[in-house]
Amino acid sequence: MSLNIKPLADRVLIEPVQAETKTASGIIIPDNAKEKPQKGKVVAVGKGTKDEPMTVKTGNTVLYGKYAGTELKLEGKDYLIMRESDILAIV
Repeated sequence: MSLNIKPLADRVLIEPVQAETKTASGIIIPDNAKEKPQKGKVVAVGKGTKDEPMTVKTGNTVLYGKYAGTELKLEGKDYLIMRESDILAIV
C-alpha cells in the first residue's frame, strides 16, 4: 500500500485499530457505547528533528492518548497524524 502523504519532522501517521464490537463474554457493544481506540499501526514516519531522531518505525504497533492527534480520511480509511511525543508506548 502506497500513500501519497509523508509526515514532516517528528510527526507520525497512524492507522487506528478498530474497536472491539463484542466483549469476552459475548455481549455486543452498541456503536454509541464504543470507546475511541488508543492503539494503532504506524503507516508513515517523518525524518525527525536534528536534535531528536525518530524512535518509532513503520509497522510498529503503538499506544497513544485518547484525544491525541488530528484525524484524517485518506483513500477511504481513517488515520491519525500526531507528534512522536504523543505516542505513549510501542507494543
